[in-house]
Amino acid sequence: MSSVLASIVAFYDYTLQPVSALAWLGVPITPLDIAAAFRLALILRQLRELFHQQHIAKMSTSGQLDNVPVQHLEQRSRVRDFAAALVMVFGGEAVVAPWLGIQPTFVLSSGYPLLYLGASALVDSLSTVPDLSLFTELPLSVLDGLTRALLLCNFIPPMITTHTSPAVSTSPYTLLLTAFIAANAGPFLVNTFSLLRPTAMTVTTPPELLPYGWTATDLWIAPLVTALYATLTHAQPFFTHLHALLFSFFSPLGLAQLSYPDTTLGAEGVVVPLDANDARAVCVVVLSTLFSLRTVRAFSSEIAKPEPPRAALVTSVPMPVLSTSESEMLEKELAARVAGAGKGGHTRMTPSPSRESSQETILAR
Repeated sequence: MSSVLASIVAFYDYTLQPVSALAWLGVPITPLDIAAAFRLALILRQLRELFHQQHIAKMSTSGQLDNVPVQHLEQRSRVRDFAAALVMVFGGEAVVAPWLGIQPTFVLSSGYPLLYLGASALVDSLSTVPDLSLFTELPLSVLDGLTRALLLCNFIPPMITTHTSPAVSTSPYTLLLTAFIAANAGPFLVNTFSLLRPTAMTVTTPPELLPYGWTATDLWIAPLVTALYATLTHAQPFFTHLHALLFSFFSPLGLAQLSYPDTTLGAEGVVVPLDANDARAVCVVVLSTLFSLRTVRAFSSEIAKPEPPRAALVTSVPMPVLSTSESEMLEKELAARVAGAGKGGHTRMTPSPSRESSQETILAR
């Protein structure tokens, strides 16, 4: 386990070095920032195309069934895609910052907004991108874990623990609530206003508020991992006591390999906190494991498998249509993946991106 943590720490040491060629943006953009931006831009384009294909299939079905309501396609605008990207990246920060009395990062610097908009523009300019599949998403789950750990360990905890108000800086509830909102508000707003859909913007129920939407991994993993990091590093007095309590329970069972008691005089019952980099590496292992399990669950069934490609245009053959329950299940998983795709960077929240078609001509997948 120690070798794994050491490898993760070394990886961060290398990938969090600022790229000198981008110093003109005025912020220390790192290789991991760039990877997170392109990862997010890629999956958002994949989602837009997936939703486009699903809508085309519904249109094909509605031509045979008069009682199937379907919205008309809307011509895509690059501005709408850029707006979705910015809301996805900075939506959570925009929600929590005013309540904490701090300035959002996108107000203070244009570097990160330009980075994500540039990545979205470059990915959208590609003629084609790979389909969502188990074999493409599973390796990227590790990248998702690396970038999400930066949000939940490097960005959110200092926002609370260094706050000028003691009522905020020492409150574990404030810390966990901030992690929950900051990580999920962006995807929540994007789904609520249908920014990734091929139809006109409408207010709709986001996947998180659908039945069992609360089980989405990204919804609960943010406060969980932030609490883990705070416990290992003793970010607040509450978590210091919690660490000692957990150590006293698990240590006799041999399950507290990363912690050890403080042997200094008068420190009975005190556990030594982990180094911040080691604690973040532990969080990466947890995040990557849970994201990998989420990917297997979402893409191992036929629900998430794309249709085989066809070379011709199809005008009369109906395409398969997901049932309502299947579509909701897939959307919950994909919405959760959107939430984690670009949440990373040096000290940033992160991450969005289309397709056009006429109602008369149906493109096959």
